[in-house]
Amino acid sequence: MKLFRRIFLLTLAAIFIGGSTAQAIPIPLRGVVEGFYGTPWTFNDRADIIDFCRQNNLNSYVYAPKDDPYHREKWRKPYPADKLAKMKNLVDVAKENDVRFIFAVSPGLDLNYKGSKGDEDFRLMIRKLDAMYQIGVRDFAIFFDDLKDDKGRHHENGKAQAEFLNRVQKNLHERYKDVAPLIMVPTEYFYLDMLKGDKLKPYTKDLAENLDPRILVLYSGRGVVCDGITDKELAEVNKIFGREVGIWWNYPVNDYPLTPDGNRNVKLALGAIEKLPTAHMTAIFFNPMGQVQLSKIAIATGAIYANNPATYNEAQAWDKVLAEQFGSLAPTMKVFAEHSQHMENSWAKVGAPDAQEFSTAAFNLLNDWGKKSFVDFAPLEQKINETERAANILLRRLPPKYLSECKPQLEQLKRIANADRVALESLKAGKLDPHLKILREEISANEKQAIISEEAGRKFIDDVIKIFDNQNQGNKKKR
Repeated sequence: MKLFRRIFLLTLAAIFIGGSTAQAIPIPLRGVVEGFYGTPWTFNDRADIIDFCRQNNLNSYVYAPKDDPYHREKWRKPYPADKLAKMKNLVDVAKENDVRFIFAVSPGLDLNYKGSKGDEDFRLMIRKLDAMYQIGVRDFAIFFDDLKDDKGRHHENGKAQAEFLNRVQKNLHERYKDVAPLIMVPTEYFYLDMLKGDKLKPYTKDLAENLDPRILVLYSGRGVVCDGITDKELAEVNKIFGREVGIWWNYPVNDYPLTPDGNRNVKLALGAIEKLPTAHMTAIFFNPMGQVQLSKIAIATGAIYANNPATYNEAQAWDKVLAEQFGSLAPTMKVFAEHSQHMENSWAKVGAPDAQEFSTAAFNLLNDWGKKSFVDFAPLEQKINETERAANILLRRLPPKYLSECKPQLEQLKRIANADRVALESLKAGKLDPHLKILREEISANEKQAIISEEAGRKFIDDVIKIFDNQNQGNKKKR
């Protein structure tokens, strides 16, 4: 009887996380890469996320903050004593949590490969890595991403990069027997950038042909930020490099602008990890937002994925994670998060569409209203009420560690819901309430601090204004 009960409970658990009773096959190297632009995390943030990795069976943390000068711009310079001491403390935290601390350097802005300058830069790189080895680091990465000029060109030499990395790997492994193989990110680090037509570009071809086969290559998918990776696409990149590549996944990172004025970190990526391969891969790292606490929503769903890609169900994982992280506030938090999942600009697209039920209700209402047929206002009115109520509750009750990261977005969602109601009432009355345009201007003015629900709540406002503006223009022409 006890055996039957245990099998029954295991089966229920497997079904709950969207899987089956089949044995889970985790991705060997899985974790978080602090690789975003903007203010780096603090020591406490990093210690917290490392502990979070342990709790969610993620086994790796990559230190690669773009705006740490000693990681990128001043990579040749040693870390000052105080910063090195903090780094050692963080390495110790990782060891205590059984999480691999992977130290990364990004030297590509000005690295010399040849002659005496090349030898000197190699020496300085080894000095940098040796200092990290002395404080307990055993995993290293060298990244060559984001080296293009304003016209989208780069002047990197794939063979020279490969020879440099091979030389670093050889040096480390000859002196230290406990160092893991290097990890690298190419300059052409997404699939479409590796090709010209149907042929490999010279850089990628030279890098792939000359790189030590033990070095792990990371790439980001078809684009820098893209709408998923298929098994077939992953296999194509594996074939290019002659090894199993790993994935640097740019979600929930939000360090790229979503508006023409170039503001970063204004929209939160609060959805689930989705549309990733089920085929075997060697590594995956999720690039988070600067908002460490709210990054945990997507990262935790990523952990469920990374621990068994074949059985992953993003909807079930998202509900599970929200319940675990927000308890009684989970249903309310889900309403907010639904309006802040999708990230898209001219070159980036990732995450589920925002507030699909809201968008569907708005579309149906406007379609019926335009046909002069019976219009049921109730479904959209319910969604507007639900959205406003969620914003109000979270502004009052969300714990400070979360509220400090999303207050502008919650206030913006409240503005949008208020304007949505005025737009709805305008449709009921058959004429535009002049106050709606004032509310829309307030929303626009606050988009430097917060963007949310662009294609759902905000779009409904714009659609209603456009309908009445077009109607007014038509009436003027008739006169």
